[in-house]
Amino acid sequence: MNHIELLSKEFEIRQDHANNIINLIDEGCTIPFIARYRKELTGSCDDQVLREFADRLQYLRSLDKRKGEVEKNIKEQEKWTEEIEKALSEAKTLTEVEDIYRPYKQKRKTRASMAIAKGLQPLANLIFAQDITKPAISIAEDFVCEEKSVASAEEALKGAKDIISEMISDNAEIRKTLRQTIIDNAKIDCTLLENEDSKTYETYKDYSESVKKIPSHRILAINRGEKEECLKVNIVLDNIIPLANIRKQFVKDNVLTNDIMEEIILDSYERLLFPSLENACRTELTDVANEQAIKMFEVNLKPLLLQPPLKNKVILGLDPAYRTGCKIAVIDSVGNVLDTTVVYPTPPQSKIEESIVKLTALIEKHKVDVISIGNGTASKESEIFVADLISKQKRTVVYAIVNEAGASVYSASKLGAEEFPEYDVALRSAVSIARRLQDPLAELIKIDVKSIGVGQYQHDMPASRLDSVLGGVVEDCVNSVGVDLNTASPSLLSFVSGLGSKVAKNVVAYREKNKKFASRDELKKVSGLGPKAYEQCAGFLRVVGGKNVMDNTAVHPEAYDSARKLLKLFSLTEKDVAENNLGLLPSLIKIKGEQIVATQCGVGLPTLQDIVSELIKPGRDIRESLPAPVLRSDIMGMEDLKEGMILIGTVRNVIDFGAFVDIAVHQDGLVHISQICKEYIKHPSEKLKVGDIVKVKVLAVDLIKKRISLTMKDVDQNI
Repeated sequence: MNHIELLSKEFEIRQDHANNIINLIDEGCTIPFIARYRKELTGSCDDQVLREFADRLQYLRSLDKRKGEVEKNIKEQEKWTEEIEKALSEAKTLTEVEDIYRPYKQKRKTRASMAIAKGLQPLANLIFAQDITKPAISIAEDFVCEEKSVASAEEALKGAKDIISEMISDNAEIRKTLRQTIIDNAKIDCTLLENEDSKTYETYKDYSESVKKIPSHRILAINRGEKEECLKVNIVLDNIIPLANIRKQFVKDNVLTNDIMEEIILDSYERLLFPSLENACRTELTDVANEQAIKMFEVNLKPLLLQPPLKNKVILGLDPAYRTGCKIAVIDSVGNVLDTTVVYPTPPQSKIEESIVKLTALIEKHKVDVISIGNGTASKESEIFVADLISKQKRTVVYAIVNEAGASVYSASKLGAEEFPEYDVALRSAVSIARRLQDPLAELIKIDVKSIGVGQYQHDMPASRLDSVLGGVVEDCVNSVGVDLNTASPSLLSFVSGLGSKVAKNVVAYREKNKKFASRDELKKVSGLGPKAYEQCAGFLRVVGGKNVMDNTAVHPEAYDSARKLLKLFSLTEKDVAENNLGLLPSLIKIKGEQIVATQCGVGLPTLQDIVSELIKPGRDIRESLPAPVLRSDIMGMEDLKEGMILIGTVRNVIDFGAFVDIAVHQDGLVHISQICKEYIKHPSEKLKVGDIVKVKVLAVDLIKKRISLTMKDVDQNI
C-alpha cells in the first residue's frame, strides 16, 4: 500500500485529497495556509488533522528511508534474501525494521561474537538444526583447536550455545511475539527508596500495575521518581508464557538436543531477550506517555492563547512581592506603557496607606479601568490590598488574577530587554502581567510556551518534539485570529504563515520607515518577502482603515476578484462591506443557490462560505465569541469555603485525571474526572477546556494540605 492509499485510509479522507495535501506540503505551503485557503483540495481538513497528517507522512518517509538503508547494508554483506525482502516490505514500524536488521548489525564484542571468531558457528548451526545423530559433546570434539583458543569439547559446546542464544535473541519474529506478551501480561513494580525527596512518591510504595492498563500520567510520575532516585522500577513477567513461545518456534523433538536447547532458551531469554525487551517496553510506554502529555499541553494551550482580549481598557499591572515590593505598570488601551512605580503594601514593610495614596493617584491620572494581579508570591496579600483599594475609588475599577507563569522568563529574556531597555526586569514583568489580560495571545507568544504552565511534566518531554507541537499550536492560533500589520510586534509577526523572525523584522523596519502599510499589496516591497511568502502570509495580515476594505478581512488577495463578483452579483459594493450592510447576503445566496453562486464567482463552496462570513463582519476577532475573563471587586479566602457551596470558576488546566478550576481563593480546586459529569467519559478534555467558565460545588476543603475537591455533578451549568 503506498503512502496515499495508507494515509487516505488512516485519516478517512479521499485519495485525491490525500495526494493534494502531500503535494501542498512538498510545495512549501504552511498548515494554516492549507487549512484556510485550500479547502477544496483537502476536503476542508482542519489544521489539527493536517498537522497529524504531516507528522504521519514524515514518519512514513523516515520508515522508507530506514528500510532503504537496511537493505543496502544487508546487500553489502551479501546476505540479502527473498525472506528478508518480504519481511522488510511488510514492516510497518521502525521497531520492526530494527528487529529485522538486528542480526546483521555491527555489534560490540559479545560472548557470541567471540565464539564465532573461534570458528564455532558451524557447530552452533549443527546443534540449532537439531538433526544430529550423536551427542553434541562428541561433535564438539571436532572443534577443539588450541590455535583458536578452544581447549576442550566443553568449551566448544559452551561457545556454540552462546551463538545460538544470540541467534534466538536476534530473531525478529520472536522479538515481536515477546514484545506483545510483555504488553499483555507484564506488570510494572515500584519500590520506594530511602531518599530525602521520597515522601513525594509515597503513592508508589510497593506499587504494581498492569503494563497494559497503566495511564500515561502515572508512567511519567514513575519515570521522574526513578530519575530522582526515589523509586526502583522493574517490569515483572512470569517466564512461563515467553519460554513456551520460544520453545514452540525453535525446538524440534530430538532427544539429543532437547536438554541443550532448553538450557539455551532459558539463557537467551533471561540474559538477552528480556532485559532488551524490558528496556524497549519502558521506552515505548514513555514515548506514548510523552505524546499524551504533549497532546494535553496542546489541548490546553490553544484555548489559553485564544482567551478574549480585554479591549479599550486602561490596565494597571501588579507584580506581587514581599520584601522588594509590588512592581506597578500602567498601560493604555493599545499596550503602551504610561507609568511605572513600586509600592510596599505587603509584609515586611506593609505600607498600606502610602500604597493606597500612590495607586489612587495613578488610577485617577490615567483613568485605570482594571487591575491585573499576578498569581505568584504574595498574590493573596496583594489581592486583599487591591480589593480594599478598589472600595476607596471614585471611579469603577475591577481586578483579575492573571497566571504569571513565564513572566519572569520573558522579563529576563533578550526580547524583554529589547522591548523595554529603560526598565529593570521586575517592571517588565508588571508590564507583561497587564498585557496578558489585555491581549493574551500577543503577550504569551513572547515567552517559551513550556513555561506557561498548562501541562504536566513538560520539562521531562523530548524538547524538539514538544517545541514542534507547541510551535504549531501558536502558529495556528496566531493565524486563525489574524494580525494587524501596522501594530503587531516582530514576535507576533514571526508566527504568521510564511514569514519567520527575519522577515518579520523586515516588515517592522519597512513599517517604521514608511509610517504604515496602506495595503496588503505593499508587502511585496518588503525585503526578503518573495512571491511564495506573500501567498502564504497575505490572508492572515490585516490592514485596518486601509485603501481596500478586504485588506481588513481573512479574504485572501487571490480571491478578491471572486469577492467582487459576489458583490456585483447582488448589486452590492465594497462600501456596503465597510458600512456592514451585508446582513441579507447569506439569504440572497441561499435563494439563488450556493453552488450556482460559487460557480459564477469562480470558487469552490467552502471558499465562498469563508468569503461571505468575512465580508459580513470585516475586522472581526474570533476570540470575541469565547468566555470573557472573570473580573472581580471583592475577595474570598480558602478558609471561607464550606462544603456544598456553589461557585463560578475558570478552568485553568485540564489533565488526564481531571481539571483544575480557579475559584478565586488562590488555590485551584480539582474536579476529578469522575465528578465532571454523570455519564462516563474517557478523558476530561471531552467536556472541558482551558478558559471555560463553569459552576462547581465544593466537596471538601483541606486547609493543611491546601487541597480543594470540587464537583460539577448536579450543578446547573447555566451561567
